[in-house]
Amino acid sequence: MSNVKEFSVEEKLASLLALQKIESKLDEYKILKGELPMEVSDLEDEIQGLHSRQTRIEEEINGIQEFMNQKKQLIKDSEALIKKYEKQSENVKNSREFEAINKEIEMQQLEVKLAEKHIKDANEEVAEKVALLDRAKKNIGAKENVLKNKKEELDKIIATTEKEEKHFGKLATEAREKVEPRILHSYDRIRKNYRNGLAVVPVVRDACGGCFNAIPPQRQSEIRQRKKIIVCENCGRILVDNDLNDSVEVK
Repeated sequence: MSNVKEFSVEEKLASLLALQKIESKLDEYKILKGELPMEVSDLEDEIQGLHSRQTRIEEEINGIQEFMNQKKQLIKDSEALIKKYEKQSENVKNSREFEAINKEIEMQQLEVKLAEKHIKDANEEVAEKVALLDRAKKNIGAKENVLKNKKEELDKIIATTEKEEKHFGKLATEAREKVEPRILHSYDRIRKNYRNGLAVVPVVRDACGGCFNAIPPQRQSEIRQRKKIIVCENCGRILVDNDLNDSVEVK
Protein backbone atom coordinates (compact mmCIF):
# COMPACT_ATOMS: atom_id res chain seq x y z
CA MET A 1 0.00 0.00 0.00
CA SER A 2 1.29 3.48 -0.92
CA ASN A 3 2.34 5.81 1.91
CA VAL A 4 2.10 8.89 -0.31
CA LYS A 5 -0.18 11.42 1.34
CA GLU A 6 -3.15 12.65 -0.67
CA PHE A 7 -3.62 16.38 -0.21
CA SER A 8 -7.07 17.94 -0.11
CA VAL A 9 -8.05 20.65 -2.58
CA GLU A 10 -7.87 23.16 0.26
CA GLU A 11 -4.30 22.11 1.06
CA LYS A 12 -3.37 22.32 -2.62
CA LEU A 13 -4.85 25.81 -2.84
CA ALA A 14 -3.04 26.87 0.34
CA SER A 15 0.28 25.60 -1.07
CA LEU A 16 -0.32 27.42 -4.36
CA LEU A 17 -1.31 30.60 -2.57
CA ALA A 18 1.81 30.44 -0.39
CA LEU A 19 3.98 29.98 -3.49
CA GLN A 20 2.25 32.90 -5.20
CA LYS A 21 2.80 35.20 -2.22
CA ILE A 22 6.47 34.19 -1.94
CA GLU A 23 7.12 34.69 -5.65
CA SER A 24 5.23 38.00 -5.59
CA LYS A 25 7.74 39.12 -2.94
CA LEU A 26 10.57 38.13 -5.29
CA ASP A 27 8.79 40.00 -8.10
CA GLU A 28 8.85 43.13 -5.92
CA TYR A 29 12.64 42.96 -5.76
CA LYS A 30 12.80 42.54 -9.53
CA ILE A 31 10.60 45.62 -9.93
CA LEU A 32 12.87 47.51 -7.52
CA LYS A 33 15.85 46.69 -9.75
CA GLY A 34 13.77 47.60 -12.80
CA GLU A 35 15.64 47.42 -16.09
CA LEU A 36 19.03 47.83 -14.40
CA PRO A 37 20.19 44.17 -14.70
CA MET A 38 19.30 44.14 -18.40
CA GLU A 39 20.85 47.58 -18.96
CA VAL A 40 24.08 46.46 -17.26
CA SER A 41 24.19 43.28 -19.34
CA ASP A 42 23.50 45.19 -22.59
CA LEU A 43 26.17 47.78 -21.78
CA GLU A 44 28.72 45.06 -21.02
CA ASP A 45 27.96 43.40 -24.37
CA GLU A 46 28.17 46.77 -26.16
CA ILE A 47 31.50 47.65 -24.54
CA GLN A 48 32.89 44.23 -25.45
CA GLY A 49 31.84 44.87 -29.05
CA LEU A 50 33.48 48.32 -28.99
CA HIS A 51 36.72 46.82 -27.62
CA SER A 52 36.68 44.30 -30.47
CA ARG A 53 36.19 47.18 -32.92
CA GLN A 54 39.08 49.07 -31.31
CA THR A 55 41.34 46.01 -31.60
CA ARG A 56 40.33 45.56 -35.24
CA ILE A 57 41.13 49.21 -36.09
CA GLU A 58 44.50 48.97 -34.30
CA GLU A 59 45.32 45.82 -36.28
CA GLU A 60 44.36 47.61 -39.51
CA ILE A 61 46.61 50.58 -38.61
CA ASN A 62 49.50 48.20 -37.85
CA GLY A 63 48.91 46.45 -41.19
CA ILE A 64 49.00 49.77 -43.09
CA GLN A 65 52.15 50.88 -41.26
CA GLU A 66 53.84 47.58 -42.11
CA PHE A 67 52.82 48.14 -45.75
CA MET A 68 54.36 51.65 -45.63
CA ASN A 69 57.58 50.29 -44.13
CA GLN A 70 57.80 47.81 -47.00
CA LYS A 71 57.34 50.64 -49.51
CA LYS A 72 59.97 52.77 -47.74
CA GLN A 73 62.40 49.87 -47.95
CA LEU A 74 61.52 49.47 -51.63
CA ILE A 75 62.38 53.16 -52.20
CA LYS A 76 65.74 52.68 -50.47
CA ASP A 77 66.47 49.62 -52.58
CA SER A 78 65.44 51.43 -55.79
CA GLU A 79 67.56 54.50 -54.94
CA ALA A 80 70.54 52.23 -54.28
CA LEU A 81 70.02 50.57 -57.67
CA ILE A 82 69.72 53.96 -59.38
CA LYS A 83 73.08 55.01 -57.91
CA LYS A 84 74.56 51.71 -59.02
CA TYR A 85 73.22 52.09 -62.58
CA GLU A 86 74.34 55.73 -62.76
CA LYS A 87 77.88 54.64 -61.82
CA GLN A 88 77.74 51.86 -64.42
CA SER A 89 76.63 54.37 -67.08
CA GLU A 90 79.95 56.17 -66.70
CA ASN A 91 81.77 53.12 -68.03
CA VAL A 92 79.50 52.02 -70.89
CA LYS A 93 81.16 50.92 -74.13
CA ASN A 94 78.31 51.55 -76.56
CA SER A 95 74.89 53.19 -76.95
CA ARG A 96 73.03 49.89 -76.50
CA GLU A 97 74.45 49.44 -73.01
CA PHE A 98 73.72 53.09 -72.25
CA GLU A 99 70.06 52.71 -73.30
CA ALA A 100 69.68 49.48 -71.30
CA ILE A 101 71.06 51.14 -68.16
CA ASN A 102 68.83 54.19 -68.70
CA LYS A 103 65.77 51.93 -68.93
CA GLU A 104 66.73 50.29 -65.65
CA ILE A 105 67.15 53.73 -64.04
CA GLU A 106 63.75 54.89 -65.39
CA MET A 107 62.12 51.69 -64.14
CA GLN A 108 63.52 52.19 -60.64
CA GLN A 109 62.46 55.87 -60.69
CA LEU A 110 58.92 54.75 -61.55
CA GLU A 111 59.07 52.23 -58.69
CA VAL A 112 60.06 55.08 -56.34
CA LYS A 113 57.21 57.35 -57.54
CA LEU A 114 54.67 54.52 -57.27
CA ALA A 115 55.91 53.61 -53.78
CA GLU A 116 55.71 57.28 -52.73
CA LYS A 117 52.10 57.44 -53.98
CA HIS A 118 51.28 54.26 -52.06
CA ILE A 119 52.83 55.77 -48.91
CA LYS A 120 50.87 59.00 -49.37
CA ASP A 121 47.58 57.10 -49.80
CA ALA A 122 48.43 54.88 -46.85
CA ASN A 123 49.17 57.91 -44.65
CA GLU A 124 45.74 59.32 -45.49
CA GLU A 125 44.16 55.96 -44.66
CA VAL A 126 46.05 55.82 -41.36
CA ALA A 127 44.80 59.33 -40.48
CA GLU A 128 41.21 58.17 -41.10
CA LYS A 129 41.77 55.03 -39.02
CA VAL A 130 43.34 57.03 -36.18
CA ALA A 131 40.29 59.33 -36.14
CA LEU A 132 38.05 56.25 -36.01
CA LEU A 133 40.18 54.79 -33.22
CA ASP A 134 39.97 58.02 -31.24
CA ARG A 135 36.17 58.06 -31.56
CA ALA A 136 36.00 54.38 -30.55
CA LYS A 137 38.12 55.03 -27.43
CA LYS A 138 35.97 58.04 -26.44
CA ASN A 139 32.83 55.97 -26.99
CA ILE A 140 34.23 53.17 -24.81
CA GLY A 141 35.12 55.68 -22.10
CA ALA A 142 31.62 57.18 -22.14
CA LYS A 143 29.94 53.77 -22.08
CA GLU A 144 32.20 52.55 -19.26
CA ASN A 145 31.23 55.59 -17.17
CA VAL A 146 27.53 54.86 -17.74
CA LEU A 147 28.13 51.19 -16.89
CA LYS A 148 29.99 52.15 -13.69
CA ASN A 149 27.06 54.31 -12.54
CA LYS A 150 24.48 51.64 -13.44
CA LYS A 151 26.48 48.96 -11.61
CA GLU A 152 26.83 51.14 -8.52
CA GLU A 153 23.08 51.79 -8.53
CA LEU A 154 22.34 48.08 -8.97
CA ASP A 155 24.88 47.05 -6.31
CA LYS A 156 23.22 49.40 -3.79
CA ILE A 157 19.84 47.78 -4.43
CA ILE A 158 21.32 44.27 -4.25
CA ALA A 159 23.11 45.13 -0.99
CA THR A 160 19.80 46.13 0.63
CA THR A 161 17.74 43.24 -0.75
CA GLU A 162 20.20 40.33 -1.05
CA LYS A 163 19.38 38.81 2.34
CA GLU A 164 15.62 38.98 1.74
CA GLU A 165 15.94 37.65 -1.81
CA LYS A 166 17.91 34.63 -0.61
CA HIS A 167 15.34 34.04 2.12
CA PHE A 168 12.35 34.17 -0.23
CA GLY A 169 14.24 32.26 -2.91
CA LYS A 170 14.75 29.41 -0.46
CA LEU A 171 11.08 29.58 0.58
CA ALA A 172 10.02 29.51 -3.08
CA THR A 173 12.07 26.36 -3.72
CA GLU A 174 10.54 24.68 -0.69
CA ALA A 175 7.01 25.83 -1.63
CA ARG A 176 7.38 24.50 -5.18
CA GLU A 177 8.20 21.04 -3.82
CA LYS A 178 4.84 21.01 -2.04
CA VAL A 179 2.81 21.72 -5.20
CA GLU A 180 1.63 18.90 -7.45
CA PRO A 181 3.64 18.98 -10.74
CA ARG A 182 0.54 19.20 -12.96
CA ILE A 183 -0.84 22.15 -10.97
CA LEU A 184 2.61 23.76 -10.80
CA HIS A 185 2.86 23.61 -14.59
CA SER A 186 -0.49 25.39 -14.94
CA TYR A 187 0.52 27.94 -12.31
CA ASP A 188 3.79 28.75 -14.13
CA ARG A 189 1.99 29.03 -17.46
CA ILE A 190 -0.56 31.48 -16.03
CA ARG A 191 2.19 33.53 -14.32
CA LYS A 192 4.02 33.95 -17.63
CA ASN A 193 0.85 35.27 -19.26
CA TYR A 194 0.67 38.34 -17.01
CA ARG A 195 3.22 41.07 -16.39
CA ASN A 196 2.36 41.26 -12.68
CA GLY A 197 2.96 37.49 -12.35
CA LEU A 198 -0.32 36.86 -10.54
CA ALA A 199 -1.63 33.35 -11.14
CA VAL A 200 -3.51 32.89 -7.84
CA VAL A 201 -5.78 35.74 -6.73
CA PRO A 202 -8.53 36.25 -4.14
CA VAL A 203 -12.10 37.29 -4.86
CA VAL A 204 -12.27 40.98 -3.94
CA ARG A 205 -15.62 42.79 -3.75
CA ASP A 206 -17.35 40.02 -5.72
CA ALA A 207 -14.77 40.24 -8.51
CA CYS A 208 -11.61 38.49 -9.67
CA GLY A 209 -8.57 40.01 -7.93
CA GLY A 210 -6.64 39.79 -11.19
CA CYS A 211 -8.90 41.11 -13.97
CA PHE A 212 -11.69 42.54 -11.75
CA ASN A 213 -14.31 40.72 -13.74
CA ALA A 214 -17.49 40.06 -11.67
CA ILE A 215 -17.81 36.57 -10.14
CA PRO A 216 -21.41 35.21 -9.88
CA PRO A 217 -22.64 34.42 -6.31
CA GLN A 218 -22.93 30.68 -7.05
CA ARG A 219 -19.32 30.63 -8.28
CA GLN A 220 -18.18 32.50 -5.15
CA SER A 221 -19.93 29.91 -3.00
CA GLU A 222 -18.04 27.10 -4.78
CA ILE A 223 -14.76 28.97 -4.26
CA ARG A 224 -15.43 29.29 -0.53
CA GLN A 225 -16.15 25.56 -0.26
CA ARG A 226 -12.59 24.77 -1.54
CA LYS A 227 -13.66 21.42 -2.99
CA LYS A 228 -12.21 22.03 -6.44
CA ILE A 229 -9.77 24.38 -8.11
CA ILE A 230 -11.74 27.14 -9.85
CA VAL A 231 -10.34 29.56 -12.40
CA CYS A 232 -11.64 32.93 -13.55
CA GLU A 233 -13.67 32.50 -16.71
CA ASN A 234 -12.33 35.79 -18.02
CA CYS A 235 -8.56 35.72 -17.31
CA GLY A 236 -7.90 32.07 -16.35
CA ARG A 237 -6.32 32.89 -12.98
CA ILE A 238 -6.83 30.49 -10.06
CA LEU A 239 -9.34 31.92 -7.57
CA VAL A 240 -9.32 31.64 -3.77
CA ASP A 241 -11.64 33.09 -1.14
CA ASN A 242 -10.62 36.00 1.07
CA ASP A 243 -10.50 33.94 4.26
CA LEU A 244 -7.96 31.52 2.78
CA ASN A 245 -6.03 34.43 1.32
CA ASP A 246 -5.83 36.10 4.74
CA SER A 247 -4.88 32.86 6.52
CA VAL A 248 -1.78 32.22 4.36
CA GLU A 249 1.08 34.43 5.52
CA VAL A 250 4.61 34.69 4.25
CA LYS A 251 7.25 35.79 6.76
